[in-house]
Amino acid sequence: MTQVTSSRLGGLSHPSGAIRQSCVTVDTARRTTMDARLNLYGNSVATKFARYINSAGKVVSDSTLPAATQELVKIRASQINGCGFCTDMHTKDAAHAGESAQRLHLVAAWREAKVFTDAERAALELTEQGTRIADAAGGVTDEAWANAAKHHDEDQLAALVSLIALINAYNRMNVIIQQPAGDYQPGQFG
Repeated sequence: MTQVTSSRLGGLSHPSGAIRQSCVTVDTARRTTMDARLNLYGNSVATKFARYINSAGKVVSDSTLPAATQELVKIRASQINGCGFCTDMHTKDAAHAGESAQRLHLVAAWREAKVFTDAERAALELTEQGTRIADAAGGVTDEAWANAAKHHDEDQLAALVSLIALINAYNRMNVIIQQPAGDYQPGQFG
């Protein structure tokens, strides 16, 4: 097998003409397959780590932070981080839970979209600033925090901060190992 990086094999074109390169494995029969660099589900260390991180995720999912907000946060952070696996998973889970296609299509452009509540917009702003820490000299602004605090009680804020940290960890793992996207089925992981 050889590794090929090509805009023709798996590259995603953008209307601006930019092309996102992707890593594709091609065997001698010229079949295209995408494989993760590491099997997170077959490695004992990764499995043990996943068990702990999933327990942390359950604390957040069981919180009073609205489920729709939780999915929007996971989708937006995953989009920012370029995590196809998590973007695929969370858009499918959100749609399965009844989220509208319109809202899912507009997550990346939430500032210009009228379909999100003020509380969701505050959560999305906190998500963007918390995900792009390295891009912002001061990290999360006081204004973004105050706006989130205006719409969420202390437990919801704790869940929101925890969720932003958690989805960023998942995104980084999946991006590092190049976990392929597209095959996820809602509820696949329980």
